[in-house]
Amino acid sequence: MAVNIYYEKNAPLEPLKDKKVCVIGYGSQGHAQSQNLRDSGITMQIAELEGTDNYNLAIEHGFSPTDIKTAMDGATLIIVTVPDEMQADIYKEQIAGNLKASQTLGFCHGFNIHFRYIVPPDDVNVVMIAPKGPGHLVRSIFEQGGGVPCLVAVQQDATGDAKDIALAWGTGIGGGRAGIIETTYKEETETDLFGEQCVLCGGLTALIKAGFETLVEAGYQPEIAYFECMHEVKLIVDLLHQGGINYMRYSISNTAEYGDLTRGPRIINEQTRAEMKKILSEITSGEFAKEWVQEYQGGLKKFNELYEKDNKSQLESVGKRLRKMMSWIDDKEV
Repeated sequence: MAVNIYYEKNAPLEPLKDKKVCVIGYGSQGHAQSQNLRDSGITMQIAELEGTDNYNLAIEHGFSPTDIKTAMDGATLIIVTVPDEMQADIYKEQIAGNLKASQTLGFCHGFNIHFRYIVPPDDVNVVMIAPKGPGHLVRSIFEQGGGVPCLVAVQQDATGDAKDIALAWGTGIGGGRAGIIETTYKEETETDLFGEQCVLCGGLTALIKAGFETLVEAGYQPEIAYFECMHEVKLIVDLLHQGGINYMRYSISNTAEYGDLTRGPRIINEQTRAEMKKILSEITSGEFAKEWVQEYQGGLKKFNELYEKDNKSQLESVGKRLRKMMSWIDDKEV
């Protein structure tokens, strides 16, 4: 199957030139994409709640944020960047009644469209540009002259040029510099959730916690366990990022490489793969989406309980103390 990748030369800005673009929400992706689009010469209007930190940040960045209805009025492209769990209510209460035929509704993740928590009318375009990186990187790499790779998808093409509009959006935020890969709402949503749950977030944090706890329970110093199981993860990830598994293995010792090749499959084994397949089936069936929506609507009790348990763990307390000793890290505490 051929992969379609678009760059600036075949994803021009013209479909958005002299047009108004509205961004709903000035959070992680909203602040980055709004500034990048403005710097690319696009006329921007921000919708944000007055008096909030994000509202004040938008003003600090030179925008004049308004309510959603005002921001949407006359916009060719409406980009929704508020969190997934809030989108359906905001769409129903503030977006749907203000949508006009031939406008383009844009999302940065396919969750609500794919699982049909949001069902737009047939006379609007529904597209997606999903940057493969957090908002602060979308902004900082753009400022450095580069761009974060993006995914593009068209769910609904009412005007015949929905893809061109989406690609112009992608180029406007810097994606055309790195490459914009064509996908579908289904593929983006399901692979994104799977990656977050099994590898990038859920799998990685569970592996770090299990390794740290195993060493501490065996009597080793928590500080040593932290360096081995948490701190050095970045060193390995940087090597993987630069040159894949082969370059990482080239860069480590022969002892580490042999341990990698022989012991890694004992940790991530057939039982692990079976659980991954089960998680993937929960995603594709919509079971996870339903569970998450119900958790949010129920007040996030389980979410907060699990979060606080990890936040108060020995791993986190040891890490906070050690990071304060390493000024070069630019320690972040939330």
